Amino acid sequence: MSTAVGGSAKHGARPRRRASPPVPPDLATAPGYGARRMYQAYLAAWNRHVDPVLTGPQFAVLSAVRAYPGHDQTSLANAVALDTSTMADVCRRLEKRGLIARGPAPHDARAKVLTLTDQGAEAFREVTHRTRRLDEVLLGHCPPGRREEVAELLNDLGQLWEAVAEQPEL
Repeated sequence: MSTAVGGSAKHGARPRRRASPPVPPDLATAPGYGARRMYQAYLAAWNRHVDPVLTGPQFAVLSAVRAYPGHDQTSLANAVALDTSTMADVCRRLEKRGLIARGPAPHDARAKVLTLTDQGAEAFREVTHRTRRLDEVLLGHCPPGRREEVAELLNDLGQLWEAVAEQPEL
């Protein structure tokens, strides 16, 4: 921990933290800054309260495989908002841990269909309880009748921002 400017940690006293300046006004009004800050806070909360090993994207893939067993890896990548190379990496990790099984698709041997293993189903059940609890706490200050609306708004913004990212020019 750093000490405040001009301060010192004498005689076993705890060093003081440097005072952080406020967020610059241009950042405070930038939606990207708010989104990044929320995402960083979410990752920290996930790691502490849900699972430090199973990542959010891995959980999303388990959820999609559970909901759509036997679908191919590429279509499920779209369902969980992952690019295909990230999806392939996530699936390799989940397969290595014995949580999913990958096999050739009946219609295309190059495509990989995914199924949840018994171990994967158990891991999904265990983590789902903690994810729902985290969701409740994160939206705890939001009136219960508006929580679904807030989640929908966040998803709509994500979809709009993905479309902006695909535009050749602004």
